[in-house]
Amino acid sequence: MSETSINSADLSWEQAENYPAGTMRKTLRKDSSGKPLTMLLKLPPGFSMDEHSHIFAEHHYLLEGEYEVKDEIFRTGHYHLISEHTNHGPFRSPTGALLLVIWES
Repeated sequence: MSETSINSADLSWEQAENYPAGTMRKTLRKDSSGKPLTMLLKLPPGFSMDEHSHIFAEHHYLLEGEYEVKDEIFRTGHYHLISEHTNHGPFRSPTGALLLVIWES
């Protein structure tokens, strides 16, 4: 892997694919097929996403706001690691949130 440096302020927000309407992302790193591996994910107020799983481990670091997973509330500064093939969610964010999301490939 080569060294990469990106200023996220230079990137535009775009609609996040496979997420509810109004969820925006800035992709910081992609895999060889173009799928995001690292991104900033902006959850709109009222965000809701059903339980699901991934083939990769998923890391969340909450930069702003809060969101709920089942009955647990995660707030700014919280780190959450989800192992591969683990059902996680449902996710809710009544007020919106900004997360750094990283998938391990």
